[in-house]
Amino acid sequence: MREVLCYGDSNTWGYDPRTKGRYPRDVRWAGVLRQTLGEGYHVIEEGLNGRTTVWDDPIEGHKNGREYLIPCLETHRPLDVVIILLGTNDLKVRFSLSAYDIANGAGVLAQTVLASGAGRAGRAPEVLLVAPPRTTRLTDFAQMFAGADVRSALFAEEYRRVADQVGCHYLDAGAVVRSSELDGIHLEPDAHCDLGLAIAAEVRRIVPAE
Repeated sequence: MREVLCYGDSNTWGYDPRTKGRYPRDVRWAGVLRQTLGEGYHVIEEGLNGRTTVWDDPIEGHKNGREYLIPCLETHRPLDVVIILLGTNDLKVRFSLSAYDIANGAGVLAQTVLASGAGRAGRAPEVLLVAPPRTTRLTDFAQMFAGADVRSALFAEEYRRVADQVGCHYLDAGAVVRSSELDGIHLEPDAHCDLGLAIAAEVRRIVPAE
């Protein structure tokens, strides 16, 4: 059975912008991924609200994606594919980061996985680096994410650059889904479905079922 780790933030956790709760397991993109891939794959959900790529959050705390990544890999090894979908929280004004630096942060995570022995027989897992979709009209998070629309519009090209540099697989989520107009950041159910299907196609390409 193929082992697939989904490492992300609130959109992997399944934050519902309408209720501010959590979508059911079968609605979340990782749940759609699991259903679509079928019995030959085991999908592990590791989503955390507010998780950044590599940055310490001075307000929320314990959100640095780099700090938990190695323990997470060790917990779930052996892994065949690690899907990294992070970067949206790096857009917060408190970090003052460009799209270039955010993508580089995601690249550090990809490199960490590729340098690990968390795959089969002590090898590294494959990495699918996913560029987050562009933010849309911000409502509740407008002050926290001021200017995010301009910077997130550059995610696709910057994440592709990083994927090429580190030698991992790449997917532009913004080419598949659009962030909800309810808050400008999170995904609605149809977007979760579309993203799960798109990622499933990539996972099957990268590691066909045994």
